[in-house]
Amino acid sequence: MTEQKNKSQLALKIILPLLILIVGFVGFNMMGKLKKTPHRQQPPQLGVLVDVIELKATTHQAKVHATGTVQAEQEIVLVPQVSGKVNWMSPQLVSGGFFKKGETLLKIETSDFKLATEKARAEIAQVQVALATERERAKVALAEWERIDIADKGDPGPLVTRKLQIKQQQANLAAAEANLQQAQLNLQRTELKAPFNGRIRQEQVDLGQYLRAGTSIGSFSGTDRAEIHIPLPSDELTWLEIPSKMGKKGSAATISLHGNNSASWHGKLVRRLGEIDPNSRMATVIVTVEDPYQLKKILNQPTLPNGLFVDIELQGDKFANIISIPRKALHADHLVWVADSKNRLRLRSVDILRREKQKILIKGGLQAGEKLILTTLSGATEGILLRPVLRENPQ
Repeated sequence: MTEQKNKSQLALKIILPLLILIVGFVGFNMMGKLKKTPHRQQPPQLGVLVDVIELKATTHQAKVHATGTVQAEQEIVLVPQVSGKVNWMSPQLVSGGFFKKGETLLKIETSDFKLATEKARAEIAQVQVALATERERAKVALAEWERIDIADKGDPGPLVTRKLQIKQQQANLAAAEANLQQAQLNLQRTELKAPFNGRIRQEQVDLGQYLRAGTSIGSFSGTDRAEIHIPLPSDELTWLEIPSKMGKKGSAATISLHGNNSASWHGKLVRRLGEIDPNSRMATVIVTVEDPYQLKKILNQPTLPNGLFVDIELQGDKFANIISIPRKALHADHLVWVADSKNRLRLRSVDILRREKQKILIKGGLQAGEKLILTTLSGATEGILLRPVLRENPQ
């Protein structure tokens, strides 16, 4: 009886797990058959993502960009007008030294010139005595002529009145006075003075050196104004105000260091050269900058020394109700891309008024309120769907 019971328990242990596995397998298959297959959905077409700006018609001032080199408005060669030995030099008489108009640069020994002045004065005194003597002789001669009792003796001649001798002595006196003036002038010229506000560009003179009149001792450049000679294509001149007899004041200019806009100066277009360069076919205009070395402290600007290579932005004519677009928005020289009201790409041909460094001025083909595409698309075709993102329009 016990053996039969054990066999029943053993069979139950084997059959029960098998039964559980069969029930689980059948249930899993039934649940799989009840599961519904999900329907595949097509994603909505959003279009190509692009940046756009809304076009505006505004007043735009034409800007002409160019480059040039700063140079002094005035520059002379320093030349003494008299010969002599240098016995005094200003401590500033070195390359880079600054002088105000009328300040003494150097002095030449004056002994010889003082002696020449005294000699000229003595000569004047001698001639004055000779002239007075001739006048007294004339009086005596005329008195003697009056005492002569000759019928019909006529008028006394110039030899009798000594007019010729008097004129000779008057001429001698004028020459002697001129010699004195020349001697005094030479004495003044022993001091070489600055003819205008400026700086010593270079010098070649030392204390004790003997200078000869007319020999260069250095160069001197003005500091009141700097000039920038700017070559421009001749067609760019039409956008600028060039001073003339018509009363034009000249375009304003902003000068900055080449490749660095952190420092800037204000200038003014003052004239143009009246010819075209035969090699470059360029016209040249002149821009001046006041007080480039900041000696007068007119404006709070850094110094603008001679020789700097600078960028210049000239303010030209103003255009009312003009549409300007970034240069990068122009394709194939005259085409732009526009997003229409249905966000479709449209190719548009435009009429260009002027090309600037960063802007293109448009006079036809675009309207205010339209959306201009800035993003560059590879293989862009008419009518493709877009997803525009509106950006700020930098006017």
